[in-house]
Amino acid sequence: MKFLVFTTLACATLALPAMAADEASYRKDIGPLIKAQCLECHGDDAPTLAEFKLDEEKYKKAKLGPRLDTYENLLQIVAFPDTGALQRRLDDGSNTPNKKPGNMYKFLGETDAERAKNLALFKAWVGEGAWNLNRWKARGDVPAITKEQMDYLKLKY
Repeated sequence: MKFLVFTTLACATLALPAMAADEASYRKDIGPLIKAQCLECHGDDAPTLAEFKLDEEKYKKAKLGPRLDTYENLLQIVAFPDTGALQRRLDDGSNTPNKKPGNMYKFLGETDAERAKNLALFKAWVGEGAWNLNRWKARGDVPAITKEQMDYLKLKY
């Protein structure tokens, strides 16, 4: 009996670090990934989301997107006010009717494998069941996000 209890505790103790390591966070995973892949166009010289929305054409010509250099800036394009923008831009096409990837998917890595790995990391960070392309308010073919979908968001710092 003692052996069974000891074995069970040992297995549970060994599994805890592995489970904790699998949980994606901004500091450990997403921030460094954005720094490596995105800050050329979304760094501290890029406009805030509000500035970008005022003159999108100007910033697109300058090859600048909304600033993503902080956790707070990133949350604006995941949760609110530009709900789902990150997901729509980084999606690999598996969530769209036409199966076309988002316009920023190609920047997730040099190879298909690297892009898939980095997309999986973003999906893990957003939260299981939270990766959807919905907006805050419905527009065109894209529906509004529901409270239930918002409840899936994890976005661990």
